[in-house]
Amino acid sequence: MDILPHSLALCARVVMLGAVCGLSPTAQGATRPAAVQRVALSSIAGGTQVDLSVDRLVTAHLFTLSTPDRIVLDLAPAVLDDHHVKFPAGAGLVHRIRCAPREGGGLRFVFEVDPQTTARLLDAGRGHVVVALNPISQGLSKPELVGGAKAIQSAPVPMEAGVVATAEAVALPRSVPMRTAVMARVSGARVLVIAVDAGHGGEDPGASGPEGTHEKDVTLAIAQELAGRINAEPGMRAVLTRPDDRFVPLRERIHRARRAQADLFVSVHADAVPDRSVSGASVYVLSARGASSEAAKWLADQENAADLVGGVSLDDKDNVLASVLLDLSQSAAMSASMGAAEKVLSELNTVGEVRKARVQQAGFVVLKSPDIPSMLIETAYITNPGEEKRLRDERYQQRLASAILAGIRNYFHDSPLPGTRLASLPAEHSSETRTR
Repeated sequence: MDILPHSLALCARVVMLGAVCGLSPTAQGATRPAAVQRVALSSIAGGTQVDLSVDRLVTAHLFTLSTPDRIVLDLAPAVLDDHHVKFPAGAGLVHRIRCAPREGGGLRFVFEVDPQTTARLLDAGRGHVVVALNPISQGLSKPELVGGAKAIQSAPVPMEAGVVATAEAVALPRSVPMRTAVMARVSGARVLVIAVDAGHGGEDPGASGPEGTHEKDVTLAIAQELAGRINAEPGMRAVLTRPDDRFVPLRERIHRARRAQADLFVSVHADAVPDRSVSGASVYVLSARGASSEAAKWLADQENAADLVGGVSLDDKDNVLASVLLDLSQSAAMSASMGAAEKVLSELNTVGEVRKARVQQAGFVVLKSPDIPSMLIETAYITNPGEEKRLRDERYQQRLASAILAGIRNYFHDSPLPGTRLASLPAEHSSETRTR
């Protein structure tokens, strides 16, 4: 019997959350307002992304104000988790973030931004409300909004696991005062969350090329380009494990992806060998041996027990049951990993040379999440002079990002996850998207 990749792991989460905990989403979400637990700023291709973590149902309303230029996000019903939330310092297009409670149990977030900034309420779900900001020259899907006061109106959208919100872009004109309301439209499914991991970073430069190019720099550039393209894709949202040149431990990269409830983890690297003539890309997934050793580690580590398989604690289960549940989740994740990796490898073959024609298996630490399909992409050999030069080229980085996204897109269109927006797209749209 055919089983959709990754669906087994999702079923395991649903069964455990429902049967073990005895709770329904409706019962859990009706008792109190959503708590905003985290506010983060990150860099995306050409712009800035604001990510608010919420723990339950919330309605989002995005609009802009001028003199001074600012973007306003209203959430209701919502409260601020004062004990945990720390507002980040201004970065990128955002100079400052302010927040205040509103009458009726809501919150108003004000983002002070550069003039000529577009604001887009991205697909949100699985505990996140995301606003993407770009200069007016980038990412504006409706040029007629520039310098005008045209409003786009539709119904407010509840954002939670299983519900997706999208909105048109609006712009902050340099000279025309306006108040443009953007109300998101309902699309009855959640978005896919893709964790994009730029290899190395900070004090860990990774491999270096003959001309001194560091792996950490090219992987970050490709990862940022890929994240920006994913965020522009209907039904997808990207999470960068490291948004800039910082060191992030390997295990922490996994934890960040799992906290974001990612559906796929993609780690971007550049290979290196002493022989400078070696070239070509390759894609890796976790080996059976690596999975086995990781399962033993997770089952033995009490610190992981409360965060395993959909966030349900296994520390009160006997060893046999815990092992079976983990094995089910790992098997589904590994099957999906291979399927997605094969699609990505096929697309990389259209960009440049592929060193290894089949997906490889290894025990890389970043591939060891027990419930997230994961792949590691060696984009090229940075030790090869020709490939080092291409890796530094912005256009080549864009081609790589485009190929990786095409592989991801094709996989999820061919094997859609139940309850996601891509699964609800009509067949003709899926075919058109695959050929883009």
